[in-house]
Parts: sequence; C-alpha cells; structure tokens
Amino acid sequence: MTDDRSTAGGPDEAGAWNRRHLLRLGGGLALGTAVGGALGLGQGTAAAASPAAPTAPVTNTAAPNTAAPTAAALPGVPVSKRFDLTEPSHDLFRHATLHDDTVQQSFCYDIVNKRLFVAQRQNSTDWVNGQLCVTELDFDGNYRGYMHLNGFGHGVSIAAQPVGSTTYLWTEVDIDAESERGVRLARFAWQSGKTLSNTSSALTKHKPVPEGTAMTAAIDPVFNRMAVRYAVAGGGHRYAIFNLAEVAAGNYANRLADFAQPPGPGVSFQGYTLYGSYVYQLRGQSYDEAPEGNTHVSSVDVNTGAEVQSFRTGAGSTLTFREPEGMAVYRTSAGEVRLFLGFASGAAGDRRSNLFYKNVLV
Repeated sequence: MTDDRSTAGGPDEAGAWNRRHLLRLGGGLALGTAVGGALGLGQGTAAAASPAAPTAPVTNTAAPNTAAPTAAALPGVPVSKRFDLTEPSHDLFRHATLHDDTVQQSFCYDIVNKRLFVAQRQNSTDWVNGQLCVTELDFDGNYRGYMHLNGFGHGVSIAAQPVGSTTYLWTEVDIDAESERGVRLARFAWQSGKTLSNTSSALTKHKPVPEGTAMTAAIDPVFNRMAVRYAVAGGGHRYAIFNLAEVAAGNYANRLADFAQPPGPGVSFQGYTLYGSYVYQLRGQSYDEAPEGNTHVSSVDVNTGAEVQSFRTGAGSTLTFREPEGMAVYRTSAGEVRLFLGFASGAAGDRRSNLFYKNVLV
C-alpha cells in the first residue's frame, strides 16, 4: 500500500523522528524540552528511571563471543501489541531549524523530562572525523540548545535515558575511519553548550555486543529495554535486545534476543527503534535520489527475527527534499504510545527537521 497520509497536528499529537544512514549526508542530535503539552507530548507518562552513570570515566566490556547466539538459546521478550504501519501519520512539527544546517540523522525522546534531541553532522566537517551536533528542540520545534560531539560517529541512532531530572544520551563513539561508524556506545549527561571529545571523562563507554564491529542503540522508553544494532565481520547487521538498566550498569550477560536484520526493499537504511517485542525500521531516499518517493517502514518480531509488516509511507509527502531520517517512541500521560518517523527537508545549506507519528496498536 502507498496511500499513507499525514494529518495536521492537533492538540494531542506527537511527531515522529527519523534518521539518515547514508555516509555522505549530515546529521545532528536535537534535544527539546516539551512545553505545556500543547501537542500532547509534554504530558508523557514517566518511565522508571535507570541507575545513574558512574562518576568516573569507565569503559565496560565483556568477554568476546565467537558466534552470535541463536534465538532458541535466549529467553526472548514478552509478546506485545505492535503499531499498524498502514494507519495515517500525524504531524508533530514541520520545518524546524536545528543548530547546524546539515541533514538530521536521528532523534530521540526523554519521556520523563519531556525533551527531544536531534542528531546531525557538524557544519563544514567530514564524516571520517565523526563530529556530531545534538540539538535540543521543544515539541513545537523551537530551538533550546545544542552539544558538539567530536570523534563519535555517524549518528545513525541516538537514545535518551532519564535519571531524575537529568537526561543521559546514548550515542555511538570512537569512530572507525574506514567505516565512518562508532565501534562502541557512549553514555553521557546532556549539557547544553558543551563540547565533548571521544576521550572525555564525562563519557561512560559500553560494548554490550563484543563481536560487533560497529554499533548504535535505541531505547524503548515504555518497557525500559535497549536495542543494539551492530555490524558483523564479513558484512551485514544484527539486533541484540537487552534490559536497559543492565546495560547501563555494565552487565551484558543477559541478552534477551539476537537476530539478523531482515533484508529490505533495496533502499538506504535510515533508522530504527524498539517498542515491546518489535523493532521498527525506516528505509528510503530523498526526492533528489528517488523523485517518486520510496520511504518504507517495517516491523520485525524480535523473538523470531521475521518481518511482520512493511509499508510504503507517504508521511510528509509535500516536503521538499524529504529524506527519511530516524525513528523513536513516545508515550503520553494518557498512556497513548506513538511511533515517530523523521524526515529532513529544505535546500542544501538550510536543511530542516520534520517529525510525524503513528498511534494505532493492534
């Protein structure tokens, strides 16, 4: 089906974020504090906070695995409802300006402190250096602040973990010059206006999947789990599912699920997120590369590794450029869970952020 449509944002609508996986485009992190709940996002139900990061810099690792575990050897995840990807998409905002003017790559929500973050490449930098910008936006798309991250990665996916009134961000870190991807995860407190290098003592580094040659993370803020998408030697990607609190504490022994990323429609991978027992994926290209529009969203059962649903979405179809970039999950105070999709728009040198969401569970 290709008749997906997006509706104008109403008083209780939340947007979707997306991210861009192509090496040559820029991206940035945006963090926004929601105000007044005018769009419903500012009233998310608080998820249980996880333990705070150690005060001293720590690099956590585990004994290398010789092979990825089989699904039968892992406990799995309790079966949940899933989003119906054929349902309409709704606007959160369009044409938001980020700190830098490159293409957004990913985004995430802190649903406890009502913050939104968007990641992108810093202006006038090359991907090989892994220099990211994270922008904080409010839920109307207004600018709140930024951080610069040097030596981190591509920004394919970022995640937010609330601990009290502090937001801890999870990003890839320690960029590999050949792949232009980070080989570990970094956890650090959001501090607007700060610049962090990959050697900063403010970081706690994690490698929850020792066999991964590159990795990113997404957080399910409702069930407090983490999905780690990792590259494997010889090519291809896999997903590993963990309890968030255990990864934050440096305990990677209790992997819940692990499965190969299913083959897609043959277009660029642009982001993913986790909700319950499903990983959601975003693929597609900009109108510059595919004028007809080829953005696809899909759901994958984490317990079997099988694709459950795939849909060609028309969310934001009237945007210029329209490149899919990033996904995230949000829950309102009323308990409505929303799956967000992100798109970059605008001309080169003036790229903008656009977020949409789906909210029908089956």
